[in-house]
Amino acid sequence: MLTTPHTGVPAMSSTQPPPYQCQAYAYPLNEVRSIPLGSHSAASPRLALRWLRERTWQITDQLDPAYAQPGLHWLTDQPEHERALAYLAGGTGYQLTLYDDTARYVLAIYPLAASA
Repeated sequence: MLTTPHTGVPAMSSTQPPPYQCQAYAYPLNEVRSIPLGSHSAASPRLALRWLRERTWQITDQLDPAYAQPGLHWLTDQPEHERALAYLAGGTGYQLTLYDDTARYVLAIYPLAASA
């Protein structure tokens, strides 16, 4: 009898969208428009959080040191990462906001079911 090796990764239907949407925007001060900094669809809370960590690092890397500190702290805050995972797994979105003297940077993850 032939069997297919099990990879441990559940197969996702190509017709079903990933359950989490990740987005990053910059909101320049004194302007009404936003600037998209990236978006990503993720299949799990952990993958969504991984995207959030990567984007947070990319944004904080470009900020002056004083403004980068909150983002750098968040990157090493393991209890906060676990809290974010719990929110996402429970169907609640998660948002991180960073600032500098010219803009507000909003990074958000939300379940697609919540946007319907």
